[in-house]
Amino acid sequence: MATVLVTGATGFIGSRLVPVLIEAGHEVRAMTRRPDDYDGPGTAVGGDVHDASTLAPVLDGVDVAIYLIHSLDDDDFEAKDAKAARAFAAAAALCGVRQIVYLGGLGADSQDLSPHLRSRRQVEQLLGETDVPVTALRAAVVVGHEGISWELTRQLVKNLPVMVVPKWAETRTQPIGIDDAVAYLAGVVDHPDAVGKTFEIGGADQVSYLEMMQQAAEQMHGRRLPIKTVPVLTPGLSSRWIALVTSVDTTTAKNLIDSMSTEVLVSEHSIDAVVPRDVLTYGEAVRQALEDASAQAEDRR
Repeated sequence: MATVLVTGATGFIGSRLVPVLIEAGHEVRAMTRRPDDYDGPGTAVGGDVHDASTLAPVLDGVDVAIYLIHSLDDDDFEAKDAKAARAFAAAAALCGVRQIVYLGGLGADSQDLSPHLRSRRQVEQLLGETDVPVTALRAAVVVGHEGISWELTRQLVKNLPVMVVPKWAETRTQPIGIDDAVAYLAGVVDHPDAVGKTFEIGGADQVSYLEMMQQAAEQMHGRRLPIKTVPVLTPGLSSRWIALVTSVDTTTAKNLIDSMSTEVLVSEHSIDAVVPRDVLTYGEAVRQALEDASAQAEDRR
């Protein structure tokens, strides 16, 4: 078993990944900027990828480092994330880390990628610029309770009885349930057949963003929504509209929407030989997200 550092340990994915790694027998360091406030499993360690001086102490003695950081809520996220990736890779190499695991974005290298997807690919490349091998998992939308993309979908469906969406909402993608994404991340940790490899991961369905909203509406309201597509609705205008009817901030919304005009589908399945798994359909992932939200609300009562 390995000593594993999980960055973003309190985030949507990291908070679910830490207990799975511990259950698998790994010794886990949960990295957070506020370790004194951390009440989850594993050993809390204080570190910030945007402060290079904090990285070597938390990476010292680590076998595998899992990188789950992005800055979508920042207008200058591309430069900010690139600088952080360089610093993290350098510190990992200095400390003798033997594998970095990174969750990036789907999309062919030949595609004209959005700034968001282009940044994910750049971070993947920068993490691999040292002699520490990188295992990259490329995913599209990760569906789960409290995930930004799911919250955007859920709140739109909840708050709008009728919806007008741009033509690019018909673009196909391959969403993946949070439990499947976490299982793949945990499965490649210290796996000899995964070190230095790039894998594409996705759920069982290839669906459009429009169909994602319709399936969510069916499960939330028992019916499909009246939705009309229009030829032109710019990402900037769309993001401001989304900020009015959801809790997702304008900057994050715009960065996500920019990526929705790019079709991102799994095109190779080599992950199946490393981490065999029957993945959920989009509808099953939506049902789980709604059940998790309901259970959390019940626990708070």
